[in-house]
Amino acid sequence: MYDNLLHFHTYFMDAQRIPFIIVAMLVTALIGIITGPMAGNANPFVWSMFDFLFGRAGDRIDRPSRSKKDLVFRGMFFTIILLILSLIIGKSLTQLTTQSSAVEGLVVVLCLSTGSIWYVVLKLYFTMRDKQETKDGYYCLSRSTRVNLNTIDDYGIVREGLVFSAISFDKSLVAPSLWYLIGGVPFLIIYSILSFGVWRFGKCGFTKGFGRTLIVLERLMGYVPSLFSGMLYTAASVIAPSANMIQGFKAWWQAKDRVPYEEGGIMLSALAWPLDISLGGPVQDSSGVTLKKTWIGPEGASAKVEAYHLKRGIIINIVANLMFLLSLSSAYVYSGHVF
Repeated sequence: MYDNLLHFHTYFMDAQRIPFIIVAMLVTALIGIITGPMAGNANPFVWSMFDFLFGRAGDRIDRPSRSKKDLVFRGMFFTIILLILSLIIGKSLTQLTTQSSAVEGLVVVLCLSTGSIWYVVLKLYFTMRDKQETKDGYYCLSRSTRVNLNTIDDYGIVREGLVFSAISFDKSLVAPSLWYLIGGVPFLIIYSILSFGVWRFGKCGFTKGFGRTLIVLERLMGYVPSLFSGMLYTAASVIAPSANMIQGFKAWWQAKDRVPYEEGGIMLSALAWPLDISLGGPVQDSSGVTLKKTWIGPEGASAKVEAYHLKRGIIINIVANLMFLLSLSSAYVYSGHVF
């Protein structure tokens, strides 16, 4: 009985894929922190690739002047096309990975992001702390979040940096990794294209209708991984300076003022409560649409977050990455494999 429980994870995932994720985490961390994000976008490379291929086409279809019913239908049709394409890509890549493990490793690397996220948040931290004139940090954050930073003050920019680091840990690392472990490259590609679609057209749930199908499907695949990501973030909060881990655990049972999944879900709760700050608040996305996001945080917490909160947030993110790496390594060893 104990042995079955110890190896329970092997019943729903392939432990032989774990080394590919570990290597991909190390590669993306090293390259991202040295070179920074490509073209200012710190999200996974495949998101940028899909954006190049489908971003403008989606914008032409997603016209605010159209009715909600029309946009929902068009969004559903657009999503079906993306899913069919992801299945074709996944099947083709699977055939290639059977011939070369290097191809499989490259695919995983392109679907994850770690170091670029640290680069953006750290760049923003140093810029705001030292009152630098360079705008690189702002540009990268704006490109990566699709938020118009010109419409918010410095407190709002810090909040967006913290929100980006937390959500990216879930959507750009944990969720795609878990689906890769469960279903290999095809599931990895399917989730990646859904998460891209939500980032590009979901508008944090405030879409008029075009991104609704993408949001629903991504939530079906991403909800459970987000809980695991939130637990890692809560556990990592004990390391951050001045963070309160006990306060972090309260976020899991305090139903009041919970942030919707589309706006960050439990990830923002797991960050706001330990740091005793308020996150969220209205912003304008890059298309000019106002997103009236929910305020999330402990009662009485201030939304006037400073640059030093970015340092705390990035420490939590890095520690959570290490914890995820440790959990993968433990699962690999307990499944009977040796590095």
